[in-house]
Amino acid sequence: MEENHALASIGRQAKAIPTSREVTARRVPATGGPVQEVARLVAIEAPVGLVYGFQPYAVMMTTPADLEDFAIGFSLTEGIIRSPVDIRGLSVEEGADGMTVTIDLVPDRLHALLANRRLRNTVGRTGCGVCGVEELAALPLAERRGGQGEAIAPEAIHRALEALAGGQPLNAATRAVHAAAWAGSDGELRLLREDVGRHNALDKLIGALLRSGTDPAEGFIVITSRLSFEMVEKAAAFGAGTLVAISAPTSLALDRARRHGMTLVAIAREDGHMVFVEPESHLA
Repeated sequence: MEENHALASIGRQAKAIPTSREVTARRVPATGGPVQEVARLVAIEAPVGLVYGFQPYAVMMTTPADLEDFAIGFSLTEGIIRSPVDIRGLSVEEGADGMTVTIDLVPDRLHALLANRRLRNTVGRTGCGVCGVEELAALPLAERRGGQGEAIAPEAIHRALEALAGGQPLNAATRAVHAAAWAGSDGELRLLREDVGRHNALDKLIGALLRSGTDPAEGFIVITSRLSFEMVEKAAAFGAGTLVAISAPTSLALDRARRHGMTLVAIAREDGHMVFVEPESHLA
């Protein structure tokens, strides 16, 4: 990974934004009995606008934390930047209606974005990976990246899955958010990000990995959601060689994984996992 002093100097959000709030609900037993009022924490879902220079690009519904990581990862997986050095800096501002992240691009990438005119022009909902894309030809397709790393041992995958739940404090409190984690080749979790949107969680993780200068060949990604094609594309944009999901894959996810030479592991649970796609070089 190329070192980027601008990214290294970007701090965390100056003001801590709440990621959950307490509400009151009524618990109604299925078999009868008294109705009880209970306090529950719910995950906060807030609009975050992404602006490049002075050009608004998209409004995404996110958990308002780790927004610097989100903006950097989103920029890479959207194809707006090709590497971290394309970002000169960014700022996060809180407004009455939500958050705005302004990303300062190097001139050639900003000019390419404006010339391409591929702007979302819509709100990206929490479950949406391609909201605002108007043509089939504009569906995400990551650039091919060399060096997919070595095969990940089944024991490492199991170790990462065992540690996953303990690294999700917001989900433990609300039961409403997804996680994306980076594990070393030994299965030890190194980084984890949470968000109400599965795509946002993965973008946040990728942004954090870019900022830390992590080598994609030294580990694998684990996600707590279903494995659709855009999750594969985001992982491929970072250069990950293995993507593990606790839920099932879609057909297009399998097709894209083959195209990128990526190992795709899904339905990964405590009692085992299923390998759906694997490069020939990893087969015994």
